[in-house]
Amino acid sequence: MKFSAISSLGLMASLAMAAPTPTVNEQVNAVSEKRASVSDTPVSYASENGGTTGGAGGTTITVSSYAQFTAAVFGTAKKVVVVSGPITQAAPQVKVGSNTSIIGKDKSVVFTSFGLLVKGMENVIIRNIAVAKVLAANGDAIGVQKSTNVWIDHVDISADRDHDKDFYDGLIDFAHAADFVTISNCKIHDHWKASLVGHSDSNSEEDKGNLRVTYHNNHWLNINSRGPSFRFGTGHMYNNYYDTVSDGINTLQGSQVLVENNVFIGSKKTLYSTDSGFAVATGNDFGGVSNAAEVGTLTKVPYTYTKVEASAVMTTIVGVAGNTLSF
Repeated sequence: MKFSAISSLGLMASLAMAAPTPTVNEQVNAVSEKRASVSDTPVSYASENGGTTGGAGGTTITVSSYAQFTAAVFGTAKKVVVVSGPITQAAPQVKVGSNTSIIGKDKSVVFTSFGLLVKGMENVIIRNIAVAKVLAANGDAIGVQKSTNVWIDHVDISADRDHDKDFYDGLIDFAHAADFVTISNCKIHDHWKASLVGHSDSNSEEDKGNLRVTYHNNHWLNINSRGPSFRFGTGHMYNNYYDTVSDGINTLQGSQVLVENNVFIGSKKTLYSTDSGFAVATGNDFGGVSNAAEVGTLTKVPYTYTKVEASAVMTTIVGVAGNTLSF
């Protein structure tokens, strides 16, 4: 998240590639699309506070254009918005209403040059889409602010590292007391500043007691920093696979983070504290890099979940995370 804007004039030529592409050194498993249901629900923090069901039980509409999509996700009535193919539009973030499920029909669904914003809403599900190359002037690829119960699952989020670090904004950011959020089975890749929880050191009054966020079973690839960065919040990180992520999990400003059974390859910093952030780490493979986080007090979370051992993380995640579902 960044609050200054830059002009996008003359930059559109760099957005010609309509879909995310793998980094050269990426390990790729054979991918077969897995059938999923619009009635699926999350585990972890998005399962708390009454749970997250999105638009299940409401109207289902299938869209194929930017105009259809923006109209379909507006409002708070229950709705399942199925996107049938790729959409390209250089535009600010599309605002998503409460009680909404956004579902990519299959792996062809890529949003290029525009992102999504869930602000002041509740009960939202975003699954099986890719979001690519959203210019900084148009905001984050996915942003959640002042919202509760949001599940982001099987999403591919990327930009590139061919430009200055401020050419694009964040890939997936949570701010202004967002709460009860889960990011699962996502591929987060090719970016300078990937993901933050809590946007400012000066926002403690609003953020403290909120920002409960789980990241699990995600593939982080070719990232410079923010994998993620946690301010003031309560985080749970388990079964994530980090490949060539320079700065991994940064806990700061009083955050308490439980970090379990994650794997890091090629990182300079894996888990570390800044300004009195805290973590409890168990079962991780830090790739020979020291855990530099201050020891915290978060040893358990209020939900039931299943995790694999660190030795099984790579085969569990690579080729499975991302928009690999079909509906």
